[in-house]
Amino acid sequence: MKNPLQVPRLFLFTLVLANEVGGTLQYPVVISTWPFLEAVRAAWRAVDSGFSAVDAVVEGCSACEKLRCDGTVGPGGSPDENGETTIDAMVMNGVTMEVGAVAAMRYVPEGIKAAKLVLEHTKHTMLVGDQASAFAISMGLPGPINLSSVESIEKWMKWKANYCQPNFWKNVSPGDNCGPYNPNGPSIGRCLMANELQPDEFGSVNVGLDSHDTISMAVIDQVGRIAVGTSTNGATFKIPGRVGDGPIAGSSAYADSEVGACGATGDGDIMMRFLPCYQVVESMRLGMEPKVAAKDAISRIARKYPSFIGALFAVNKSGIHAGASHGWTFQYSVRNPGMKDVEVFTVHP
Repeated sequence: MKNPLQVPRLFLFTLVLANEVGGTLQYPVVISTWPFLEAVRAAWRAVDSGFSAVDAVVEGCSACEKLRCDGTVGPGGSPDENGETTIDAMVMNGVTMEVGAVAAMRYVPEGIKAAKLVLEHTKHTMLVGDQASAFAISMGLPGPINLSSVESIEKWMKWKANYCQPNFWKNVSPGDNCGPYNPNGPSIGRCLMANELQPDEFGSVNVGLDSHDTISMAVIDQVGRIAVGTSTNGATFKIPGRVGDGPIAGSSAYADSEVGACGATGDGDIMMRFLPCYQVVESMRLGMEPKVAAKDAISRIARKYPSFIGALFAVNKSGIHAGASHGWTFQYSVRNPGMKDVEVFTVHP
């Protein structure tokens, strides 16, 4: 007589096997903004080895920080007005909805690991500035370290020689070519981003094909848990202290294991006003397919800011994914059980 427990055990084994060989289940899956192939491979190795979604996200974003992807992730890129590089990063657990983030963090190169420390060892969501740096170092991360590089300093010096143009100021007059600036004066130079609904005046010219500015990554692990993470060194020549959308849950990324996830990139100062990734996940919760949800979230921004540049990817809890973009051609990278290696998907505006 057969043991009645053998049937459910066999059923469970079949489910796991289908998952591993890319059968009916579509996870684990790793998705990242842009062709950050090595970052996706690092996350895939982790999740394929049994790591949790959170840990795999950290592995993937850490790889991008070490590689200094596009010069806009990790140390050594995007100097602010003082020539300094700072880090924004975030990780979100889609099971518990907990978030850990750091913003405007100086002297510590490992942003995503610092964000995970906030997630795991504090009851807070975000730490900022020098206090974030002190926290990260106290918890064992390397630092203090100068996050500038020869390349970032050279970029900053050329900008200074060009009278600190373009920049992010508006409605000010300068004491000299590079400030200090006084409020309520005439606008100077050409601003990098529009802060008013005047699409024909200024565009998001700081965000281009050679300045991808953020890695935003989502991972669904072997048991269906979902997490997202981001890391960036922010906008080039930003006003010191500026925090972009990278560490803001719901803007640069969002995850809910009951629904799916989203990752975004582009003009963070505009996109963070709309929380596009929160919108995507909530739209999928209401039954929208990922492709429709992604297009809907982007179109909401474009209606208010027709000249903005941005993009996002959406993935539901089954691993079905899609992307949407406005103002540029966007690419995102995917690895799932049906792929032999990372595949890059192109999304046209």
